[in-house]
Amino acid sequence: MADISNDITSTIGRRIRSERDLRGWSLAELAERSAVSKAMLSAMERGMTSPTAALLVRIASAFGMTLSTLIARAEMQGGGVSRKDEQPVWRDPATGYIRRHLSPASPLELIRVSLPAGAKVNFPAASYAFIKQQIWLIGGRLDFTEGDVVHRLEPGDCLALGAPSDCIFHAPGPEAAEYLVALIRG
Repeated sequence: MADISNDITSTIGRRIRSERDLRGWSLAELAERSAVSKAMLSAMERGMTSPTAALLVRIASAFGMTLSTLIARAEMQGGGVSRKDEQPVWRDPATGYIRRHLSPASPLELIRVSLPAGAKVNFPAASYAFIKQQIWLIGGRLDFTEGDVVHRLEPGDCLALGAPSDCIFHAPGPEAAEYLVALIRG
C-alpha cells in the first residue's frame, strides 16, 4: 500500500495545483480561501507531504467541491472497470483512516473505508453540499454524529444522510469500523 499511497499523494497534489490553475488563483489566494498555509499547500502540490482529511476538506471547500470530488478527480483516470489492484487507496496520516475508491468514474461513487478503533474524523457541512450519501456498516461499530444526532451503527445497518450538517465518524472499537459510502451528486 505504501507505493499506492505515495502515488496518490502526488496525484492529489497535482490535482490541487490543476484546480488552482483552472481558477487562476495564486498559492496565496488558495491559502487565504482555505485557511491552509502557503508552505503546506506548496508541499502538497509538490507531493512532499500527505495531506490530512481535515486539510483536504478545507481545500475542496475553497474550490466549491466536496472532499470526495477532489479525491475522485485526482484518482480516476477514466474507463468503465475499476480493477481491484488499480483502485486508488489513500491513508489519512493523522488518523490512519484508509479510503479505497471502488467505482469507476461516474455520478455514483462507492468508497470503502477502514477507520481504526478509537479514531474520529470530522467533516464540516460544506463537504456534504450537492451530494446524497448513504453509509453501510460492514464490520465493527460506527458512531456517526450528524449535527446533534448520534447514530450508533452495527454491522449490516445502513444510514441515509439528511441535509448537510457537520459530521463525525467515530469507531469506538474494539475493532476498526469497516464501511461502504455510496454517494451521488445532486
